[in-house]
Amino acid sequence: MSLVSQLQSLLGQDAVLTAEPDVAAYVEDWRGRYRGRAACVVLPSSTAQVSAVMKACHEARVPVVPQGGNTSLCEGAVPRNDAEPAVVVSLARMRRIRTIDEANNSMVVDAGCVLAAIQQAAAERGRLYPVSLGAEGSCQIGGNIATNAGGTGVLRYGNTRDNVLGLEVVLPDGRVWDGLYALRKNNTGLDLKHLFIGSEGTLGVITGATLKLHPLPTAHAVAWIAVASPQAALDVLGLFQQRCGGVLSAYEMINDVQLKIVVDHVPGRRAPLPVSHAWHVLVELADTGGEDVLHEALQQVLEQGSEAGLVHDAVVATSGAQRAAFWEVRHSVSEGNKKAGMGINTDCAVPVSAVPAFIERATQAAHAVVPGAPIIIVAHLGDGNVHFIPQASFEQWRSWPDADAVAHQVKHAVNEVAHSLGGTFSAEHGVGQVLTQEMALFKPAVEIDLMRGIKALLDPQQLLNPGRLLPAASNPPR
Repeated sequence: MSLVSQLQSLLGQDAVLTAEPDVAAYVEDWRGRYRGRAACVVLPSSTAQVSAVMKACHEARVPVVPQGGNTSLCEGAVPRNDAEPAVVVSLARMRRIRTIDEANNSMVVDAGCVLAAIQQAAAERGRLYPVSLGAEGSCQIGGNIATNAGGTGVLRYGNTRDNVLGLEVVLPDGRVWDGLYALRKNNTGLDLKHLFIGSEGTLGVITGATLKLHPLPTAHAVAWIAVASPQAALDVLGLFQQRCGGVLSAYEMINDVQLKIVVDHVPGRRAPLPVSHAWHVLVELADTGGEDVLHEALQQVLEQGSEAGLVHDAVVATSGAQRAAFWEVRHSVSEGNKKAGMGINTDCAVPVSAVPAFIERATQAAHAVVPGAPIIIVAHLGDGNVHFIPQASFEQWRSWPDADAVAHQVKHAVNEVAHSLGGTFSAEHGVGQVLTQEMALFKPAVEIDLMRGIKALLDPQQLLNPGRLLPAASNPPR
């Protein structure tokens, strides 16, 4: 019996896709930049079925690519064009909210649950799951965990890693680790869930998770602010932190290049301020108390920033609809950038204090390779994560003899700047296949050796998501 036939007998004919039109959406990334081929795509509907699939693939020595919502930006979730096509394991049918424990502020979910559905289920019980990002309407929680997704709430609530209490994972040989603990204290040895969070599907297939919930904010104060410079935005952040403390929930910065792209390319989006400005900040305060207190604090900081010459203009949301409109602009950056041209995406993080220096030096480094290229800036300024994106038109991209080489040169130059400032080349998007060379260059050799050792222990046949996260042995770290 062939592996495909065996998988069909285990899951049923409708859960194993082999026809090219059916497989197409699973072998190409959402931006259309990366495409591979698959032996088949399987759609298990339970952890037991995932276990059976993994056992069969392990025995047949066939590679497996776990896939969530396929929203990766670094070729982390689609198969490669290897001589032996992989089996894509999509968790799309595993979308059950298993339990919600309000007293424990936790919920147990299937890995295929879409992030927005988890947020909604928590909100209906008066709770907040705080990880929020532009792709939340399509990305899945298993993928969020596998990449340790960040987003706009990290300033207050931390990354995905900080909001996971337990995991259920199917290992490469089909064994199931039930680590769905709902405990905040469990001092019984190594906390194994952290091996799988951020491992990008290279160690096991996450099938379930216990998530940490928080009180649902009932009061919000949101403002769109025009500031003089990234340094001014950083100084205003300091004013908010001093005045508002724990109710400061988000602090996002974009430049005028990014705002114009969103307004020009995404229907229904409009600039919150009537006059053009070079730099913009979206700030949100949130709490379970009254909005009057938040708005008073917001207004005080804006006045203080204006008196200091840091704030050029600002508009405060006066309704839920206006607050949502501000956030829609911020969450539309990926859609706008996809339509506008070819962006050379980077995902660096530096200490928050170093963000202005990073932007200045990275601009110089990028322009040394591509003179005069417009620079898109999208920054989670509150946590130091800057998406620094030199842009080229589709015509420019096609005119370069080797566009991929140019893109790599730009990315590496920007990553070098981040590294020199004590930062990282990957803050929230992961490594995937695109950044394995950077992994070899910027990670200490001993760190990579430790990760390879863990990979060899859990996946000795090297079948899970091959070629991702870790550099090839022939590409040693410096």
